[in-house]
Amino acid sequence: MFHSFLHGRQKIIFPPYQSYRLFCILLNNPSVLSLRFFSITSNPHSFTVSYLINKCGLSPESAFSVSKVVNFETPYKVVSKVDSVVSVFKSHGFSEPQIKSIIRNWPGVLLSNVNNTLLPKIEFFKSRGVSRRGLGKMFGNNPTILGRSLEKHIIPSFDCLSSLLKSDEAAIKAITTYPRLMTYDLDNFVFPNIEILRNYGVPETNIVKVLHSMPRTFLRRPVEFKETVEKVKEMGFNPTMMTFAVAVLVLNFMSKSMWDRKFDVYKNCGWSDKEIVDAFRKYPTFITVSEEKVVKIMDFLVNEMGLQSSLIAKRPRVITHSFERRIVPRGLFTQELLSKGLLKKEFKLMTAFDDSEKLFIEKFVNRYKADAPELLKLYQEKFDLSKNWKAGTSKLQRL
Repeated sequence: MFHSFLHGRQKIIFPPYQSYRLFCILLNNPSVLSLRFFSITSNPHSFTVSYLINKCGLSPESAFSVSKVVNFETPYKVVSKVDSVVSVFKSHGFSEPQIKSIIRNWPGVLLSNVNNTLLPKIEFFKSRGVSRRGLGKMFGNNPTILGRSLEKHIIPSFDCLSSLLKSDEAAIKAITTYPRLMTYDLDNFVFPNIEILRNYGVPETNIVKVLHSMPRTFLRRPVEFKETVEKVKEMGFNPTMMTFAVAVLVLNFMSKSMWDRKFDVYKNCGWSDKEIVDAFRKYPTFITVSEEKVVKIMDFLVNEMGLQSSLIAKRPRVITHSFERRIVPRGLFTQELLSKGLLKKEFKLMTAFDDSEKLFIEKFVNRYKADAPELLKLYQEKFDLSKNWKAGTSKLQRL
């Protein structure tokens, strides 16, 4: 079977394994061949592909993939319907990339009934306070929400979240943070897992904080979720403290093999098993930092700044800070202050990394302006220098 292209009045025939590739080349390079009309005589999806490219802005590859799911076999009967779907998204402020994402991830939306399926759901979320920007983000990231029943799923789920989080605004933030939340059966996932935390003594305020900021935490099977909670309890966390809920959040997304890898990285940096576990109890999210970043920060603090590895283990939060924007510039800057005699020798460097930028400048730059007016410029120079540092095998080296 061969595919044909019409170029002017001349028909050009190509074997099937070449035609689609050629079409992609011609579309992206119109100067190669003036393409007045495109048809694939043996491919019933040709109109669909062409429409998705020309009207919806999809790439040839995406259009071809979508055409395998939806095919406009009677194009002139469905074009107006598809056009109305795209028009609805545009009229509600969806960006072109968001519309493309919706079509790629849920091709069936193109054949949806605008008045019965799409508009009622869009209008519902608008009525509860979702902004135009929020609508585009929500549906662009997870368009299958539009496929759920409004009366049986969307409204009950939203109302339950709103009641739990104490406001529609908080529910909207949770949904836009993780749009897939609205596609789950909350009765089988979220609410049983919340009950597990309650049974372990986790305060309602802490549960709400996690649900508000990281709703994905509660979307695990209750059996697995309970195992994680039990593990956190066995590690010595106090259920009444926020660190307990955060530790559950962290371990929910970390496999045993990943945990072991993280452990090995810190052990190679000189930490003992006990120091790693103690650090996790103090600041659980430090264990989520990438291995590369851990090595860079430890290398800089130990080999350049002269700090003891055990001291860093007692302040694990420092590992979570930006290497380029905080660790290096502040480390080098305070080193300069010490060399100028502006800081006392007993100054504790680790305290400088936890301050906000505003507080750091107030405490370490503005405070000494009278003695060294060039300090602000010097601090900026340390920022620039931080971009040109890399971790070596034994010491930090300049590029």
